Formats: sequence, structure tokens, C-alpha cells
Amino acid sequence: MSDLEIRPTTAEDLPAVVAMLADDPLGAQRESPEDLTPYLAAFDILSGDPHQHLMVAVRAGQVVGTLQLTVIPGLSRQGTIRSIIEAVRVRADERGSGLGTQLIEWAVEESRRLGCKLVQLTSDVSRTDAHRFYERLGFEASHVGFKKSL
Repeated sequence: MSDLEIRPTTAEDLPAVVAMLADDPLGAQRESPEDLTPYLAAFDILSGDPHQHLMVAVRAGQVVGTLQLTVIPGLSRQGTIRSIIEAVRVRADERGSGLGTQLIEWAVEESRRLGCKLVQLTSDVSRTDAHRFYERLGFEASHVGFKKSL
């Protein structure tokens, strides 16, 4: 898939990115692609933070995938820098093409390049196919995650 480019997201990419975020059972409940206002505000914050890497995968001029990579310096694990992969999405017609693997491999390599010693991610408990995908790529389900809505 040498025709694929992974690059930083621009404001012009947001409609396609938000459409991918909304295109699954969980996203359909929490995303609102018809009103980009909150996404544009979030994009302004993300694009001004050097620890945030909001990326898109582009093929033939079309956004076909996305993810967010966050780099977190910390004290634990002897000052280990870690990254978190979030909001991995692949456009419906590209699923099963290997694009998701390419996105995750890019994120792991970019994390390594940025000095990270640990890459982590969370996946909703209902996404069992995603869990198998991440395990196939070498991720271990080593922790239990908790969330609290505010």
C-alpha cells in the first residue's frame, strides 16, 4: 500500500474524521457529525499541543483512516515517556485492507522515534474484534481501565 500517506490532520479533514468516529455502534451514540463546532474547538487545542499527534491516512486524496497519538512524560517506570493511541478508525470501505495495521505500526514507530518506552491504548469492552486485532499486533491486555464521566 505504497499509495498511502499518513500525515497530520488539517481542519479541512475534520468532516471525514468525524464521519469515521460516528460510523460504528458506539460512535453513533456519542458523535454529532452534523455540527463540527465542538470538533473544531478541540482541534484548535490539539494542534497547539506538541504532545498531541492527530493523524489521518490518505489514499488517492481521500481520508481513509485516523488516530490520535498522545505522548506523556512521567515519573513512573524510572521517568519513562509513554504514548497512548486513541480513536483509531478506518473508513468502512477500507476495513480489512491492512490499513489499521499500518496505522498502529506507524504509531508504534513514531512513539519509538519520540523516545517512548511504552505504548498503550484502551478499547471498549464491547469491541472484541478490536481486542483480537491489538493482541495480534503484540499488545497485551495487562490492565483494567476505569472511566468516570464528568
